[in-house]
Amino acid sequence: QVQLVESGGGLVQPGGSLRLSCVVSGSIFRGYRMGWYRQAPGKQRELVASINSGGSGYYVDSVKGRFTISRDNAKNMVYLQMNTLSPEDTAVYYCNTDRATWAWGQGTQVTVSS
Repeated sequence: QVQLVESGGGLVQPGGSLRLSCVVSGSIFRGYRMGWYRQAPGKQRELVASINSGGSGYYVDSVKGRFTISRDNAKNMVYLQMNTLSPEDTAVYYCNTDRATWAWGQGTQVTVSS
């Protein structure tokens, strides 16, 4: 059974940075394109960044240039470096494959507020 555990969220002021981490256990991680999703209050969950096994990233326009996704295949870890955060980035952040293959983890709350 695959487990996804996200961490690294918190309260940060506008313009600040956070680094999210996700550990994937119970599956062969290397072959999957992995993604970070977020769900803001009252909104649907959206994929904001994804990365293939070779390290090539994709970003939605709203985070392009501010967020960087990376992965460590040896450790089954996916990361999301978030810079220049704004209140619009406030959401619960989740990791999964880019097709949401596995059951969702608990996510990690990111709150951007002064």
